[in-house]
Amino acid sequence: MKVLIVDMTHGGTVIASQFTEIPGFHVYAWDIYQTLKEDVKTSLRNKNVEFVGIEFLKDLDEDSWVIAPVHCNLGLYIEDSDTAESSNGTGKVSRFMTHHEAVDFLMRKRIDVPVIEVTGVKGKTSTVSMLKEIFKDLNPLVLSSLGVEVLENGESHLLKGNISITPASVVEAWELLEEFLERSENPFEAGICIFETSLGGTGLADVGVLTNVVENYSVAGGTNCAADAKSQIFRSRMVACDFESFNSFYLNSTAENPAYNEMMVKNGISPGLQNGILMADIQDKTNTFSLNQDANVKASNIEFGFYETVFQVEVSDLKTVNENILNTSFEVSAFAPAPYHLQNILSVVCTALTLETPVKNIKKGLKSFKGINGRTSIREYNGVRVIEEINPGLNVEAVKKAVNMLSTISDEDNGSAVVFGGKYGVTCEEIDEKAVSFVLNRLDPRTDLIFADDLGKNVKNLINRDFTFKKTLDDALKHALFTGSGNVLVVYRSNYSDVERR
Repeated sequence: MKVLIVDMTHGGTVIASQFTEIPGFHVYAWDIYQTLKEDVKTSLRNKNVEFVGIEFLKDLDEDSWVIAPVHCNLGLYIEDSDTAESSNGTGKVSRFMTHHEAVDFLMRKRIDVPVIEVTGVKGKTSTVSMLKEIFKDLNPLVLSSLGVEVLENGESHLLKGNISITPASVVEAWELLEEFLERSENPFEAGICIFETSLGGTGLADVGVLTNVVENYSVAGGTNCAADAKSQIFRSRMVACDFESFNSFYLNSTAENPAYNEMMVKNGISPGLQNGILMADIQDKTNTFSLNQDANVKASNIEFGFYETVFQVEVSDLKTVNENILNTSFEVSAFAPAPYHLQNILSVVCTALTLETPVKNIKKGLKSFKGINGRTSIREYNGVRVIEEINPGLNVEAVKKAVNMLSTISDEDNGSAVVFGGKYGVTCEEIDEKAVSFVLNRLDPRTDLIFADDLGKNVKNLINRDFTFKKTLDDALKHALFTGSGNVLVVYRSNYSDVERR
């Protein structure tokens, strides 16, 4: 059987390599973005992978599988070929799969422990890090944008840094664990997997987490959107989903929305809609969380503090993996200086409760979480409080929330400064500069605004208030520290490891 793996840039090499180990498959690879290095090509060719281009589409037949990432507009290439009517997944081709689905196919029988998958527009890495704290006694295998690690009796072993969160990295993370355990003098068992995945879930998860869809950005050359792509998370056994996103994009759809229904069917969900009736199958497997909505998990009696926030968790009719219904309430104290941090915590609580995790473990894990370096991390420097929001996926919504947080902690006596900047090409999606300039133009006039690096150099041209520009982040931060401000917010688009080396 022919299997065509599309896109070698976003994990296709891993998937292609895996398929070469399955008898009966003749594996073809299409390096659609032409980014693959020659040594990697040679390695795959040595495994009998054959590299092809668009001309190969005419050779697809009823015994062919096509595997492409959800963000790849493969239809555009197919329509440009001589086989336009042959293959959109339902024509000559026997099976069309996303990379997420391919990982499910490859790993379902290999991973034999509970799995949590986390996707969403914002908050994924923080959510994974908090879940790691809650489940650290189970020796979790953790994949996030920070790398792959496994905990052994609370001690972290970094298996790989600088890894992407494409679905294929799930395969790589599991194999890194296997290799580590083979070398270990005292082998142990990883009791749970916590995976951060981009653009949806693979279907491997006992609980899939959708943190939010705060920006429904376009993918696949504008032919698809984030909400559609992330709907793959509903292939999980159970789902913990942001209340607003769930109601906006997945629940309140009707039979008059054929595109939505097609999307859900493609991801293994039966729409079950008649005359606007809500989809019972999704509703039955989903628990929601929210700060102030009628969700299964919500917060009340919130007392925000910069270093510790105390609140009451209210749980109503939450469904568990063991088909139990949970109603309870308990107090939590955790690091959550702003509402969006608290929203992340609620996603974690919802997930853990869905897995029937004891409340004492949840409270203990959250209490020990102190934030991630660069993601609302706080440090003091000569009496100045520096708040860092350094993130490769920094978007407009994150900038807006960071600025709002600064306004709540600042006072006239201390004053504030904002350092904004970053690099281009850190992730596939670039930031909306015009929208960011709108947010920064609305800063309190008493707040010093300092721009830095390439992103700052461009955005400053859209600013109609006073500002300062420095070439580097170091220079910008030094300037901010000597403005007399008591609070300095650094909002910077980059990998924290790159900034840390400066």
